[in-house]
Amino acid sequence: MSSHVPQFAPARIIEIELDRPLPSISARVDPAGKLYQRALCVVRLHGHLLGTVEFEFDDKGVSAGACAQRIWLALQKQINEHLLGDALPAITLLNEDGLPVPETPVCVEERERFLAHAPFVSVIVPTHNRVASLRHCIDSLLQLHYPHYEIIVVDNAPTDMLTAELLHQRYGHIPCVRYQREERAGPSHARNCGLAVATGEFVAFTDDDVIVDRYWLAELMRGFQRADDVVCVSGYLMPLELESPAQYWCEENRGCSWFQSEHPSTTWPTCHVYDDTTRHTHLYRIGLLGCGASMAVKTAFLRAIKGFDPAMGGRGISRCGQDIAVLFKGVVHGHKVVVEPSSLVYHQHRRDYAHLSRQFHNYGVGLTAYITKNILEHPSLLFDLVTKVPLGLLSEGFSRHAKKSPHYPQELNSIQLKGMLYGSFAYIQSCWVERRARRELTYLQCFATDKDML
Repeated sequence: MSSHVPQFAPARIIEIELDRPLPSISARVDPAGKLYQRALCVVRLHGHLLGTVEFEFDDKGVSAGACAQRIWLALQKQINEHLLGDALPAITLLNEDGLPVPETPVCVEERERFLAHAPFVSVIVPTHNRVASLRHCIDSLLQLHYPHYEIIVVDNAPTDMLTAELLHQRYGHIPCVRYQREERAGPSHARNCGLAVATGEFVAFTDDDVIVDRYWLAELMRGFQRADDVVCVSGYLMPLELESPAQYWCEENRGCSWFQSEHPSTTWPTCHVYDDTTRHTHLYRIGLLGCGASMAVKTAFLRAIKGFDPAMGGRGISRCGQDIAVLFKGVVHGHKVVVEPSSLVYHQHRRDYAHLSRQFHNYGVGLTAYITKNILEHPSLLFDLVTKVPLGLLSEGFSRHAKKSPHYPQELNSIQLKGMLYGSFAYIQSCWVERRARRELTYLQCFATDKDML
């Protein structure tokens, strides 16, 4: 890293498409905007994601020519592999004119052939009192390059009418945007509410604090063609912004150490198909299977397993891991789960340390709650828990720690560990809370029925 750029200097997040003239990268977003000294660029060719390239610069930014040179230095192998895959000649240099082609590339033709017969999808977005970010999320969903889908916004235990008003005033005239209200708090209840009214053959899930890529849904659904008997597909997550140390630390926890000298660029991850043959790996390395901010599931399968577990995302203390539990169920039930990195969302990481700390604690709780849930439901996994999970967790911990910068707060590791130590108890307590809530609901329903009969 260049010595003149501070460790946590804010970074611009931009996309560069190589089939058109390359842009210069300004140090300012607009004449009155913040002055940046670095940028993280997501690089595409024909819409296909090739990798990320990092830039550090002075207040003059980076010229188009220098931008082309840096991208070529970092991703020349990926560029030529994609060109050859499209039956196009390889190149020996990338310049600021980019790589325009006179005809439609093969990869684009393949995607359009799929979209001509694409299935109808219900996209479910749980939300709770976050109108500003929800609006940006819905706007991005309406720009999807996909022919047949509906958007179901689930207003989860709201304390005001702002979300309902937003849906009515801004999107009320759009038939594919639907509003549902769910009084039971928690992402599992919200997602199950959306699932109950979904009309699609597939249901896709994202969060109200993300911006989806234009091809997000198309690539999620193409993931179901990667193998036979695929029931779940998850996508890839990038930061929407890198403006604060907390957001950098969030990325480091995920294993992405941007702007460190030993990682000058990153090639895009490849697709993976997971099945029951290595399920002990999936049990503890939950990040392998993706995340709930970008996932799609066959509707029939999700309804057959009774949706998302409210004890991992309801009124109780354990409020993380319910999405990964669904993905793992796909594996345990003998099906396949696909991780499709071509399906991209940009996530709004927490900017301040206090929110990040709470989030990491919840991640720790969610991890061991998730393991506890699976052991209780599948006792045969107990052997894996005793013999493989501890070593796997230790190995995973060392691997992630090695990627973190010296500035990463060790307190975050302790916070996450404390959450892990509490996760099993939290899950059991959450199960009790949900059972009590169901009993109370049943009692009220019976009381209302008896009253009506009088």
